[in-house]
Amino acid sequence: MIIILRTTSDNKDFTDLVKQLDAFLAEIDGAEHAFYAQLNKTNTLKHAVVVYEDDRAVACGAIREFDPTAMEVKRMYTLPAYRGKGFASKVLAELEAWADELGYTKSVLETGLRQPEAVRLYEKSGYKRIPNYGKYATVENSVCFEKEIKTHS
Repeated sequence: MIIILRTTSDNKDFTDLVKQLDAFLAEIDGAEHAFYAQLNKTNTLKHAVVVYEDDRAVACGAIREFDPTAMEVKRMYTLPAYRGKGFASKVLAELEAWADELGYTKSVLETGLRQPEAVRLYEKSGYKRIPNYGKYATVENSVCFEKEIKTHS
């Protein structure tokens, strides 16, 4: 059975998954990892999602306000054994729905070129590439995306 839980960054399952994400990113980002790590603090995320399959936390993600109209997707991760089964799409859809319910009209995010699976996920989910924003503006490995999300009536 699959359960999608809305929570905060205080949730133990969320923090456990994020630790695994950070270890994965440290490996693929190498020397650049310290730069990215400073931008990915999770201690104040009020909107986090954990997906469970048969009581095991298998995927997570979060959103935080980017500007008054947009939420930024952060900390997306799926355990390796559960990849390719739609869990990341479920997390992303839940985060978009939550952002919509909160009154935001756009979702933005940054991912790395060394994460082709993530790039494909965002593209197939309707995200369009945009110029790199903020602290990612000059980072060659970064690729930024945005998506208009429906407005809650």
